[in-house]
Order: sequence, then C-alpha cells, then structure tokens
Amino acid sequence: MSGLRNVAAEILRLFVDDGALALAAFALVLAAITAVKVAHIDGLVVAIVFLFGCLVILGASLSRATRAAARKGDGS
Repeated sequence: MSGLRNVAAEILRLFVDDGALALAAFALVLAAITAVKVAHIDGLVVAIVFLFGCLVILGASLSRATRAAARKGDGS
C-alpha cells in the first residue's frame, strides 16, 4: 500500500510541481474558452493562439527552472 501511495504522490507532483505553470495554463484555457464562447472568435484562430500561448508558457517555465538550477549549482 505504501508503494501505491508513493506512486500516486509522484504522479501528483508531476502536475503540481510548478504552480506558476499550472496557473498560467489554467488561465490560458479559461481565456480560450471565453474567446470562443463569449467573444465568438473563430475556433481556428483561438487554437493557433492557444498553441503559441502554450509554447510561451512552457518556455517561461523552462527558463525559470534553468535559472533556479543554475543558482542552486552556484551556491554549492
């Protein structure tokens, strides 16, 4: 049972490890839904913007993680 609990905790950490990434992705999804449902923007346009938004969010998260790792390595 302990092994199963450890696996579940590790899977949860995969999704919650970077809170800023999760929050930004959630905000992007809400913006996309609002654009399609409320503003009646074409779905293809929203999909293209969503794709680039995901790439920007991922790049920012990677940059943050790289800087944090560099700081951690310099402090040793």
